[in-house]
Amino acid sequence: MTNSDTHNQRIAKMTFASVYPHYLTKVEKKGRTKEELHQVIEWLTGFDNNTLQDLIEKKVTFETFFQMATLNPNARLITGVICGYRVEEIENSLTQQVRYLDKLVDELAKGRQMEKILRVA
Repeated sequence: MTNSDTHNQRIAKMTFASVYPHYLTKVEKKGRTKEELHQVIEWLTGFDNNTLQDLIEKKVTFETFFQMATLNPNARLITGVICGYRVEEIENSLTQQVRYLDKLVDELAKGRQMEKILRVA
């Protein structure tokens, strides 16, 4: 699936700190916790709580956020539709990584079991 360059650039320049509160609100409204959200983010990116807080305070862009991340090798197992796009078909790697995170947050909010969200074999 192709996205426009404008769309990809908008995502790249968006700060993680501007989206994080929305992730947190979404999962907490559905009875999940901040700790579970952080567990999902750490699984995908390798960022522990301290690093995550530092990145939020520094207001890093998604581009910087994912450049610094060590993406989980099982991230490629994240499939499905998010924001109208099939994540496994997104060609821009940064946009795909952001959509991976969106998909994991959605799964958490929908009450999916943590083992399934984290693609535990």
